[in-house]
Amino acid sequence: MRLLVVSAYFDSHRGGIEIVAGRLAQEFRRAGHSVAWLASNAAYAGASADEGDRRVAIPAFNGLEDSLGLPFPIPAPTSLPTIRREVEHADVVMLHDCVYPANIAAFLAARWRGKPVVVTQHIGVVPYRNPLLRGLMKLAMRLVTRPMLAAADQVVFISDITAKAFAGVRYRRPPRLIFNGVDTDVFHPARDGDERAAVRRKLGLPPDRPVALFVGRFVEKKGLHILREAARLGSDVTWVFAGWGPLDPRGWDLPNVRVHSGLAGSGLASLYRASDAFVLPSTGEGFPLVVQEALACGVPVVCGAETAQADERLTGLVHPIVTENRDRAEAASDVVQAVRAAIAEPRRDRLADVAGWYSWARTARHHLDLAHTLAQPAADRPATAAAPALRPARTDR
Repeated sequence: MRLLVVSAYFDSHRGGIEIVAGRLAQEFRRAGHSVAWLASNAAYAGASADEGDRRVAIPAFNGLEDSLGLPFPIPAPTSLPTIRREVEHADVVMLHDCVYPANIAAFLAARWRGKPVVVTQHIGVVPYRNPLLRGLMKLAMRLVTRPMLAAADQVVFISDITAKAFAGVRYRRPPRLIFNGVDTDVFHPARDGDERAAVRRKLGLPPDRPVALFVGRFVEKKGLHILREAARLGSDVTWVFAGWGPLDPRGWDLPNVRVHSGLAGSGLASLYRASDAFVLPSTGEGFPLVVQEALACGVPVVCGAETAQADERLTGLVHPIVTENRDRAEAASDVVQAVRAAIAEPRRDRLADVAGWYSWARTARHHLDLAHTLAQPAADRPATAAAPALRPARTDR
């Protein structure tokens, strides 16, 4: 098959959605398919490319992320012919989320040309504190995302939580629940305490203090405002932030805060293994890939109560906290208490069967099965009637 993968950014942007899109594209190529990956050229410098990788970078304005921390690249009008050409060459178009302008353009081009579309929806409604952003997000979900999900040939959700955010949508086919995978060759537990101590020495982390790690973009929806207060309250913990963004913890002037930028792959995995707890008080996310990576490295997870419900198998492995619509100081106090409780657990009790649960090869195979079905002539496809969205059929097992 000829597959067109479309996302807002390439994996050099280091966000979870684009990392997933890139890894799936890689797995599709390994399975023998022709794959083009289309995304904006924002943050494209230094993007890695595998052998046989065909990336189509379209010019885009990324000022909203630079000024507001809102990752929303706006393609230049000159990119439209490129999008249309790539859609025409594809047998199946695979979009990662709906609301981005390039994804919308690819969706419309696919509808015009009669190309089947698979939408993988990663996030629901993000409850921004800014009332303007919150209102715009809700408006976009109502006017763009929900209609696109209803019109897509197939919808895939990456967690139960995301699926529930779109209850009431009348899908053309029953949606599927397919969890993202984890590269357990890279993300795995430390061999022993000596390995953890060596990584701490290399990264300049204290050997005798607990370490709580955050990985992601430094933006509001990830809970940086809560973590700033948590770092102040939890002065006995070293709070490590791996990522980038406008809410940079370097500006907090707290002696127990460390920041690492540019880590990825094995370097990031080592930082996970050197930590005592992983913390992500984010909102409006389905099942962030960083949570799966932390679990794969044997690190206990403190996360929002919504994220903790993304997979029923997480019960007992993560420490949920309520962050939405709460006073920042109260939420931060809960984060500190949860981090201390997680650190106090014996490490042997923190291990999840991540390698068995979340496999990239299996995840890609489920996506390809859907694409194969849609690539058949319309007359040969199984007939399905529009139906209200219920609990998605699981294809992760």
